[in-house]
Amino acid sequence: MVGLKWEPKVAGFGCSSKATDPSLRPNSELVDGLFVPPSDPKKVNKMLKKQLKDTAGMNWFDMGAPTVTAELKMDLELLKLRSVMDPKRHYKKTHFKSKSLPKYFQVGTVIEPATEFYTSRLTNKERKPRFAHELLSDASLAQYRKRKVREIEDKNRPAGVDKWKIRGQSSRQRAKNRRH
Repeated sequence: MVGLKWEPKVAGFGCSSKATDPSLRPNSELVDGLFVPPSDPKKVNKMLKKQLKDTAGMNWFDMGAPTVTAELKMDLELLKLRSVMDPKRHYKKTHFKSKSLPKYFQVGTVIEPATEFYTSRLTNKERKPRFAHELLSDASLAQYRKRKVREIEDKNRPAGVDKWKIRGQSSRQRAKNRRH
């Protein structure tokens, strides 16, 4: 191995050029292909903050903030309105009072234990990919929605003879013609 020689390009180890001096080189330059952090502590702290992942913290096992898609947003809004969907269930007031969605959350799948195989298990036909699809396919919820819509329509419909009257200019002319 005649003629091969390696020298580190750090000041004080043989190469004394100004380009390798750490105080004179730009921040983005690499030394021997390795990244050397800046000497300014403020810049170091800024770089470390950028590298930290956006998590809920150690107490929440570093749960990350998920990317919110349209489907996920719809599911979260339906969860906000869950107290309206079922008249028999009453839920505690949630922290969803604000219009914004929570920053940190996770979506999971409920797996039933083997003991509930015959009692409260969903069949494959009843399983849907999204929470909204499950609600729309639920027969008892559809019946409840129809009944509530009918009640609201009955309440807003005029009562007695008024429901047969057609209001407007033409009704006045018909009344005039009936008198003569």
